[in-house]
Amino acid sequence: MTPSLFRVHRLRKEFAGNAVLRDVDAEIGRGEILGLIGENGAGKSTFMKILSGIYEPTSGTLELEGKPIAFDSPSDARRAGVSIVPQEFNLAKDLSVEENVFLGAELLKLRRVLDRTGMRLRTAQLLAELGANVSPQDRIEGLSAAQKQLVEVCKALAFDASLLILDEPTTMLTRREIDRLFALMRSLKARGMALVYVSHKLAEVKAICDRVIVLKDGELVREAPIAEIEPPEMARCMVGRELREIFPPKRKAVGPVVLEVRGLSSPGAFTDVSFTVREGEILGFAGLVGAGRTQIAEALMGLRPSSGVVRVGGKEARARDAKQAVRQGFGYLSEDRQGSGILTGFGIAENMTLVSLRDYTSLPFVIDRDKEVAKARTWRDRFGIKASNLAAPLESLSGGNQQKVFLAKTLDPGPRVVIVDEPTRGVDVAAKQEIYRFLAELAAKGAAVVLISSELEEIIGMCDRVVVMREGRIAGELEGNRVEEREIMYMATGLHTGANA
Repeated sequence: MTPSLFRVHRLRKEFAGNAVLRDVDAEIGRGEILGLIGENGAGKSTFMKILSGIYEPTSGTLELEGKPIAFDSPSDARRAGVSIVPQEFNLAKDLSVEENVFLGAELLKLRRVLDRTGMRLRTAQLLAELGANVSPQDRIEGLSAAQKQLVEVCKALAFDASLLILDEPTTMLTRREIDRLFALMRSLKARGMALVYVSHKLAEVKAICDRVIVLKDGELVREAPIAEIEPPEMARCMVGRELREIFPPKRKAVGPVVLEVRGLSSPGAFTDVSFTVREGEILGFAGLVGAGRTQIAEALMGLRPSSGVVRVGGKEARARDAKQAVRQGFGYLSEDRQGSGILTGFGIAENMTLVSLRDYTSLPFVIDRDKEVAKARTWRDRFGIKASNLAAPLESLSGGNQQKVFLAKTLDPGPRVVIVDEPTRGVDVAAKQEIYRFLAELAAKGAAVVLISSELEEIIGMCDRVVVMREGRIAGELEGNRVEEREIMYMATGLHTGANA
């Protein structure tokens, strides 16, 4: 390994006497990409937050270039050359790209006048390096999820960090954008930067990292050069057991049509979309970022203006808002759990029953907390959510456990049509396996499931049929043996459509 740039020794972090990191020793050298992996709740987030100045360790030391160092805040860490690209966006949506890149560290001229030209030029340079089709003057609220992710990378790179931490940076990127990110990472590595790459996508860890460390239950349980460890071994170290086939067997028998959509259109988003989903069927929606998949889900849930015909169980089901959509039999797990899915400051049980509060009121405006907590316990046990206190705020849970709470909230009203958008984004391989099993069980019990995902392996492994979107229109539909990566990408990129495939 190259000479150490950053080192932690016997790093420990406790919350209310509960140790979430236990005497971790790790280091990273200049010009090295270090993979950091582990199950949700293994301690990865806490480890990253200590490195980036968000948390102070309970005990242990940090060293930068051989000298002890302590960070009082993220800005303190940033000044020392440590930056993080977070998994959840930390952007001011009402500001421009350039204003976000330099927020809190604006460039000045004459000591007190904003150097807008300098900030714009520097931002444009960084965006060009990333190959991002974004202007420094674009407002954040108008950007796609993938573009916002690239702005986060720009923020971290704006001040020439010596240590860059990337937390699940590819979850919202297309394959081409991932390739560009990896090329940029290799370029930064060649210039001597150290990078910590945190991901649940073990094949990506194998492809881009030089070395990997594995956390489990707050302890470092494995460290190895990447040439000496393969993804199956990484997964075994993470979960402490061998993983069986990750996808459950597909059911062959399906029932009558539950969801029927005809001529659905939404201005500027998608046009003339028609499809059906049967009882017991999982229908996948694939396509490139911006193809219109999420917007279709939003229209079905009454969150986006649209025209066309929607029926559930043969009955008209054009919802004006999400509340009406739930009453009509829809359940929706959105792609942005922090933005529109869950309330992190509320309790775990409160989040699980958020959509179905009427079922827990004994008197007008009086919630039966005992009934609510009893149902929340049922969901906790069914989904294996790691939470002993259901009154604790949701933000105290790891990302994967938050995703399970979100899924419980979606399913609590007992929907006939379940729409899940990127259901396994940011969760570990064991949690993915559990979520896949839950979705298969839903279908087996008669639900019509719509799965939107950017992970083709997920689409192929889970879905009975696949609708491929391209530029707001259906490019084609695949079923049976034709559900394969090549066919999906051909349709998604316009090389051919379902009509001439």
